[in-house]
Amino acid sequence: MQAAKKKVQVPFPDVKSFTGWRSDPAGPAKGGIVVLHAVYGLTDHIGDVCARWADAGYAAVAPALYDRHKPNVVHPYSRAGADAGIESYAALTEDDIFGFIKACVKSLGDVGGVALSGFCTGGTWCWRACAALDLTAQVNFYGSHVPAFIELKPRCPTIMHYGDSDTIVPIGEVERIKSRHPNIDVHVYPGAGHAFFNPEQATHNGAAAALAWQRSLAFMEQHVASKRQAPRL
Repeated sequence: MQAAKKKVQVPFPDVKSFTGWRSDPAGPAKGGIVVLHAVYGLTDHIGDVCARWADAGYAAVAPALYDRHKPNVVHPYSRAGADAGIESYAALTEDDIFGFIKACVKSLGDVGGVALSGFCTGGTWCWRACAALDLTAQVNFYGSHVPAFIELKPRCPTIMHYGDSDTIVPIGEVERIKSRHPNIDVHVYPGAGHAFFNPEQATHNGAAAALAWQRSLAFMEQHVASKRQAPRL
């Protein structure tokens, strides 16, 4: 049975609060995870991802990043929606997004290790944050602009998932990431395109999504469940 997902308000340093999806395991948490959404905003899919993490034993929270400027912004799964989402993300600064991450980690409380995950542009910010902040681990799904920040080096164990048919991050760019960071687990899924993990999008690939999830669970078990110390942010 899938854990409940609920909308919560998370305190933020210079505004009253922001909205987020939150899911908690039935028993004691093995750790925590913060999930950064793609350009479409805090969709139901992201809430479902949080619930899946809770089913696996992790407390999960996903911030509505666009609340920084306007609450309740969710863009449709369309070309126009993607373009609008790119603009929404462009309005956010590094300080904004890192602030959201720190607030989410704090909101999880005493759960031990906390990983950061992200999808698409959220994956790009996941990559950037894990090179700057002392998080426990990184679970990155098709970070869209990671090649533009390829010189950054994550400060924590990292797993990455890309499809070999991704038109946003071509396979040549994925191979460049693998070559530049040989110690990072970069997994490539045959026949999978961008957003292959999201069942709400046309590019969903069930087989690739299932395998990426199993690999992510094993990774979290190894690098987060065994860590009882929370990140110092």
